Amino acid sequence: MSPQPNKRPGRTIRSVQIAFNIIDLLQEEAGIGVTRIADELGHSKSTVHSHLRTLEERRVIVREGDGYRLGLRFLDVASHVRDQIGNFDIVQKEVDSLAEETGEIVQFGVEEYGMVSYLHKAQGEHAVETLSRVGTQQPMYSTSLGKTILAYLPPERIEEIAAAMEYEPKTANTITGPEELFEELETIREQGYGIDDEENINGLRCVSAPVKNDETILGAISITGPSSRFTEDRLHGELADYVRSAANVIELNTKFS
Repeated sequence: MSPQPNKRPGRTIRSVQIAFNIIDLLQEEAGIGVTRIADELGHSKSTVHSHLRTLEERRVIVREGDGYRLGLRFLDVASHVRDQIGNFDIVQKEVDSLAEETGEIVQFGVEEYGMVSYLHKAQGEHAVETLSRVGTQQPMYSTSLGKTILAYLPPERIEEIAAAMEYEPKTANTITGPEELFEELETIREQGYGIDDEENINGLRCVSAPVKNDETILGAISITGPSSRFTEDRLHGELADYVRSAANVIELNTKFS
């Protein structure tokens, strides 16, 4: 994972880190118990048990038999996070509509901690399965959503994020350094959309358009599909037109809502 470019120095609280590590582990595998959690995280069972008791008392996790799972309270937290995005209803409607029209995967992403975070995802009837889920993050340098958002951030923020990236090659087509990335960002600004040409996952292509409020980048909307259907002509023609049109609808409805 790329380092967080806006991570601030200072003291952190170990017990909070342990609690969130437990939550992350239960998100990956529900139903595991104290011993397994202690082994996975490298803490004593007594330490893990006290943290589990605290999380259970706060109704963040639920004990079932000898194991634990995340509580439904997280659904309420997620709903509040989503509602903090002022134009979410507009985004959701346009993403769902475009997925139905194209039959493919349509996603909306925003930048957070130097990564692209998925805010909403919809799948059309011909959509292929991908690992992206709402709330998860991907590198900005290897995704069309990430590169498109990055292209329209303030110059100092672009520099900050680009300098912090590790540029791990996901495929043979992945961007491998800042110079190549800056050239790609210039291309995106010139043509008004970004492309992922099997740069994040072999066999998948993606095209994205920026969603802005005046000069402020709000996020980007993308269509993803298999390379067999997403030919060069369709990427730079029909599909690019789809996302630019959808981005324009979101921009207009956000401005006048």
